[in-house]
Amino acid sequence: MREEYPRPEFVRKEWMNLNGRWAFEYGNERAEIEVPFVCQSKLSGIGKRIKEDRVAYERRFKVPGEWKDRLVYLHFGAVDYRCSVFVNHRCVGHHTGGQTSFRFDITRYLNWEEESIRVEVVDPLQDESIPRGKQFWEEESKFIWYTPSTGIWQTVWLEPVAKTSLEWIHFTPDIDEGTVKMDYQLSEGSLLPCRVHVKVRLGENEVFHGNMLCNTARNSWTVDIFRKKAMEGAFHFTGNYWSPENPILYDVLVQVDDGVTGKPVDFVESYFGMRKIHVENGKLYLNNQPYYQKLLLDQGYWEDGLVTAPSDRDYQEDIRKSKAMGFNGCRKHEKVEDPRFLYWADKMGFLVWGAMASFWVYTPQAAEAFIKEWMDVIHRDYNHPSIIVWGMLNESWGVPRIYSNQQQQDFSRALYYLAKGLDETRLVISNDGWEMTETDICAFHSYKHGEKGDYEQHAAFKEGLKRIDSLHLVMEKLLFAKGSGYKGQPVVLTECGGITVKKEEAARREDGEWGYTSASEEDFLDEYARVVGAIYDSELLDGFCYTQLTDVEQETNGLLTSGHCYKFDPDEIRKINERKR
Repeated sequence: MREEYPRPEFVRKEWMNLNGRWAFEYGNERAEIEVPFVCQSKLSGIGKRIKEDRVAYERRFKVPGEWKDRLVYLHFGAVDYRCSVFVNHRCVGHHTGGQTSFRFDITRYLNWEEESIRVEVVDPLQDESIPRGKQFWEEESKFIWYTPSTGIWQTVWLEPVAKTSLEWIHFTPDIDEGTVKMDYQLSEGSLLPCRVHVKVRLGENEVFHGNMLCNTARNSWTVDIFRKKAMEGAFHFTGNYWSPENPILYDVLVQVDDGVTGKPVDFVESYFGMRKIHVENGKLYLNNQPYYQKLLLDQGYWEDGLVTAPSDRDYQEDIRKSKAMGFNGCRKHEKVEDPRFLYWADKMGFLVWGAMASFWVYTPQAAEAFIKEWMDVIHRDYNHPSIIVWGMLNESWGVPRIYSNQQQQDFSRALYYLAKGLDETRLVISNDGWEMTETDICAFHSYKHGEKGDYEQHAAFKEGLKRIDSLHLVMEKLLFAKGSGYKGQPVVLTECGGITVKKEEAARREDGEWGYTSASEEDFLDEYARVVGAIYDSELLDGFCYTQLTDVEQETNGLLTSGHCYKFDPDEIRKINERKR
């Protein structure tokens, strides 16, 4: 069972985990299911690729009596795709969107004895206008499409909260000024005016301690982080930036006092990193220094858990193994990842290019649903210093006519400007791969590196990567959509490689295994070195993203197996990756 605290950048000490055994209904079947694993996964205890679009969950629970003087919230990490929630047979709310977190105030529905909860889910697998990423709607997985995931796939939990409490807090660092801006929202119904206290610590050292009298629910203040510490002479402040090599985090404790009694009623623990990502002279800069991106495509799948990691340690191990192979980050692919992964990326020092799951058929309604969910993603994950890029669309999925269609181009541009308007601290790519419109990074995909012995293809790949006007020679489609063009952005090869280890032909056919190219086990490292070498020979490129971290079902082009074990000596991969520093 997933037992760890599910919201690590906004922690309250009191909570109740509702993961574990629930009753589960699909069609005429009734079974038990292990939440938060989807019924299609082995870890759910069911492991069936169901055909039903409608499923339901039920369980009973008891709320601690000492919570009676507070509001009680029911939280869901993520439920795919639409759901209605009932407590003691009364509807407490509805939610649409399979990627993001949500909650309901269930206080007035409780009887304070044994409570019942029912979650009714609708996940129409044949509806191609729904953002679902790599989930395949046919009966068998094939090519780059995988087993679908229906229903609850992240932690379900309860939390008691005072009437006067913190709703959210956003940290916006400015390393040039040495400050962090704290924007925060008090909950609706908070008794105002009230006082909010903030402590900021770096390790054992207190950096800031102050309080503010709040007459409105929305407030902000800016804290001088670096200058205060520099005056104390405790350290040279330029060494306290967050980076993969030095993932320094500042701990924050927020206390909210009741507006009537003045007593402390809410305590939240959070953190932030002093980090800056920007573009200068066509290059990517991290903390005002050029920084070469060495990324892995990470689809966030597990053999037994599908989209849900079997344990919190699995997130740590993926990051540890990626760094051991010489990578400094990942490009999340077609999935909004669990906040626990982002927490460990923050703690361990691992860059993340955040992503959203694609839909497949463009309609104004599909675009509207996508935008609503994408706004929730940016709001939920705003504080993670590891996230440096927001990527929305991928290879024109969902917008197949974007090259010349004005409506789909406008949608892509709208996504770009929306993300920039909501978050000024990160770079944004509206359509990763090709046919780009507005973008901060010229992000293109190419698997045209050829196989062993194909010297002509090798040479063409190497030469094609050297100039912006020759990239189209190694791509499936044109770099920019009609009416858009290159404006000097940094150029990153955001998908490449995808090399699978050859098996006997009969075994490959039987397993349905697939990769973009193949190599024998003996030749793999040489082939990997050849692809990376061609990338490093290009003065144009400012980074790459290798496909991919792990095998996923029949797509067997991972550097790790589907069980997330090394296929190759990580030191050998690291040596190749470190040929460019």
